[in-house]
Amino acid sequence: MSTTITYQDKSWLPNYESGVPEHIDYEEVCLPEYLSRTVEKFPNRAALIFQGYKITFSELNTMVNQMAGVLTDFGVKKGDRVAILLPNLIPAVVSYYAIMKIGAITVMNNPLYSDRELEHQFNDSGSTILITLDLLGNRMIDLREKTSIKQIIYTSIGDYLPFPKNILFPLVAKKKKLAADVKPADNVFKWKEVLESATPRTEGAELSIDDPANYQYTGGTTGVSKGVILTHKNMSVQVQQISSWFPQFNPGEEIMLGALPFFHVFGLTCVMNFSIYYGWTNILVPKPQPDQLLEAITKFKPTFAPLVPTMFIGIINHPNIQKVDMTSIKGCFSGSAPLPLEVLQEFEKITGSVIVEGFGLTESSPVTHINPFAGGERKAGSVGIPVSDTECKIVDLENPDIEIPVGEPGELLMKGPQIMKGYYNRPDATAETVQDGWLFTGDIATMDEDGYFYIVDRKKDMIISGGLNVYPREIDEVYYENPKVQEACCIGIPHEKRGEAGKVFIILKKGETATEEEMLEFCQDRLAKFKWPTEVEFRDELPKSTVGKILRKELRADELEKRK
Repeated sequence: MSTTITYQDKSWLPNYESGVPEHIDYEEVCLPEYLSRTVEKFPNRAALIFQGYKITFSELNTMVNQMAGVLTDFGVKKGDRVAILLPNLIPAVVSYYAIMKIGAITVMNNPLYSDRELEHQFNDSGSTILITLDLLGNRMIDLREKTSIKQIIYTSIGDYLPFPKNILFPLVAKKKKLAADVKPADNVFKWKEVLESATPRTEGAELSIDDPANYQYTGGTTGVSKGVILTHKNMSVQVQQISSWFPQFNPGEEIMLGALPFFHVFGLTCVMNFSIYYGWTNILVPKPQPDQLLEAITKFKPTFAPLVPTMFIGIINHPNIQKVDMTSIKGCFSGSAPLPLEVLQEFEKITGSVIVEGFGLTESSPVTHINPFAGGERKAGSVGIPVSDTECKIVDLENPDIEIPVGEPGELLMKGPQIMKGYYNRPDATAETVQDGWLFTGDIATMDEDGYFYIVDRKKDMIISGGLNVYPREIDEVYYENPKVQEACCIGIPHEKRGEAGKVFIILKKGETATEEEMLEFCQDRLAKFKWPTEVEFRDELPKSTVGKILRKELRADELEKRK
């Protein structure tokens, strides 16, 4: 293998497919203006579909103007923070664009978070208004007194449903825990009531491209979550980068499967904002479990589907998969965790689609790498090549001034217009993470001679076995080759001779049985001896983030607690 290639050579450029530029002549346009343009071009095209209820881009724009009026009447000014605590519902999209329109800053929050986590994010961001769901209403009213939140607006899953679901919903919703009564309290308002009584605000605030658009909180699994400041420029540039990467797809022609949660930056950018930028219909799936995903695919025939590996795995292992026609799907984008090759091949076979794996971080809005979609080589196991205007290099773990040769692992550093402004109120963390424009990712990666990048592991997840580095993801991948295994995750555990060794948590496919001994033997001719795990534990489920990433850190924390 040649080691003469340097990262400055950008050896990935020859692998860009035809029509993808090295540099983009970016429009300095904020996201609210993209919505206005799409409304002009495609006023009557369905913008959002929820359970069969459709609203056009023109109707979406009307609702955005109404909510902008509500927030203005509540005293929200440019630079104020407004928190959204919602799954993928119509009000989530409306709220996000209304907040941006008036120049306020959106704080997206995960509805599955505990009160402690939400209290931190509300207070850290200084949010003054909360838009949430009736199911969370009473909890949020009780939590409000510990925060700076003044007004709460709550919506219901039943607010936008087609006939006859809208008639049936009130009869069964509470029994099925799909709705809840919210107790009377000051400054607590129903979504539909405030929207209907609002004076629409059609004129937006004067926005600078460098103004903050979002405080996007990092996952709190490594300690207290930090607010990533993403500017209007970051968000605008990112949708332009993604659209440039997929030149075969045209504005106003596709149907997006909106399964990735919008409160996560992957779903926010690659599903919600991208759909509005391109005038695509977005099918909202608030609970992206296999049943709900297959129902949405069957009924609404999406053509483009950004998903995470657990969603692909859940779909292909569904008992009814042979009865479902998924051939409407042309393209898929996979991210957040490695997609096992067997899963990729099976899904492509069933659908006839092309899956491209990509990579990114909250701090990069998030996309920095994608495999070429058509006309360029897709490499199994690779997160792809850097997107337009994105520089990358791999450096020594101890000394970032030393660049690591091609094929060798080191820390991945990235630079580009989608990189965050910094962490909110965290100058020390910002200075540590962004140096001279380079984002220190904390990910260990390699680059091959063609400029394709491979994420080996998180710096903090690495196992040191007998003084040698072992990357848990490599062990995960071996177990995904086992036909009995549905999901696998390896962590480091203390070992009296090696210092550390691997322990693998495995979910078996339905109807399969296996022993620990059998699973330990499975990797012996597939891995070097120092990488062999020493323990296997079978589980019915594994802890996951809301986008379906297996939480390795949670497994490790549980294991260390057990061993005390």
